Amino acid sequence: MKTVIVCVSVSHGNTRRVADSMAQVLGGAKVVSPEQADPVELAGADLVGFGSGVFYGRLHPQLTDFVRALPTPRGRAFVFATSGLPEMPLAPFTRPLVRLLEGRGFEVDGSFSCRAFDTWAPFKLVGGINRQRPNAADLAAARAFAERLQDGRLQDGRRPLA
Repeated sequence: MKTVIVCVSVSHGNTRRVADSMAQVLGGAKVVSPEQADPVELAGADLVGFGSGVFYGRLHPQLTDFVRALPTPRGRAFVFATSGLPEMPLAPFTRPLVRLLEGRGFEVDGSFSCRAFDTWAPFKLVGGINRQRPNAADLAAARAFAERLQDGRLQDGRRPLA
């Protein structure tokens, strides 16, 4: 299965570490930034991941702008995020990008998020929060999520429609 992961990781490399962990499971998937991503290569992939850190409650605008600029794609995708603060169940960080991808023709197989080291303005005063994250357990959870994607199972255990 050919997989490409488009990742924006700008602060501490947290999101890139999660992307690299997923890539190991997904057959050595290629991890690229939006600037490095080739829309033709994405169109030819069996699965495309999109991830970034969370900034002011949203995924990085560089990632969402990239998705908006893609030619009308088709295929399977997943979304992932890292954040200093916990995700709110009623307003997941990943939901807007999932909806955008679905509107662009992707079948989104699921989303993943974990906590990560964060030195955003107020947290910088105390040296940041989640200094040891993502940790081994977070990266193991990312790999388990990728295994479910590889098996063709959605995050809730359902199989995608053929």
